[in-house]
Parts: sequence; structure tokens; C-alpha cells
Amino acid sequence: QVQLVQSGGGLVQPGGSLRLSCAASGFTLDQRAIGWFRQAPGKERERVGCMTGRLGFTIYADSVKGRFTISRDNSETTMYLQMDSLKPEDTAVYYCTVKTGRYCSTSPQQYDYWGQGTQVTVSS
Repeated sequence: QVQLVQSGGGLVQPGGSLRLSCAASGFTLDQRAIGWFRQAPGKERERVGCMTGRLGFTIYADSVKGRFTISRDNSETTMYLQMDSLKPEDTAVYYCTVKTGRYCSTSPQQYDYWGQGTQVTVSS
């Protein structure tokens, strides 16, 4: 069965760090584009960042560039989102996602599998 299961998230103070994990079952991640999206209340789902399949090039939204890092482990079954220097405006539900193809896309509709979502709240 193909699925993505997320863990991590929670409440953190501004300036703090969190790491989100996303474990894949039923397939490996090495040949597929992997992405992280987020959705704040009343806003559209936006792409935080993406890593291409095979070569692993990464691209990030301007709002998180230099603060967030996407990675995947050597087993190619778990992906991560390391979030540093968190700001209140980073508060949202975060989703991991995977495309069948290896190239990234900004459109959520282009992704085939989604994690269940996890809440990240940045507040003092």
C-alpha cells in the first residue's frame, strides 16, 4: 500500500527550530520529486520547497529560503523538512508530497501522494 506518514511538528517559539519527517511505504523516493507544502487558515496551499528525483536539486519559496532545508535519507524512504529561525508567519499545516515523475512543480495538483498533514505553530 502506497502511503506517506508524517511526524513532528507542534508549538515552537519564534526563532526556534523543528524537523518534520515523512515516511514512505510502498515505494522509494530516489527517482521521484518530493515536496513540502503548507496551508494557513484562509489561504491557499503553497509550496515550501521541493527536491527533484535522482539528482536531488532543491528549490525553496523565497519566504523560507535560507531557513528551511529538504532532505531524504540514504534508504530513500524518508524525507525531512528542517525548519530553523521560525517566524509566526510560518504557522500552518504542513504536508509532504511525492510526484510520480522526477521534476518539481508548484501546483499541488501535479503531486500524486500526500501525507496526512501536521500542524506547526510558531508563537511566544
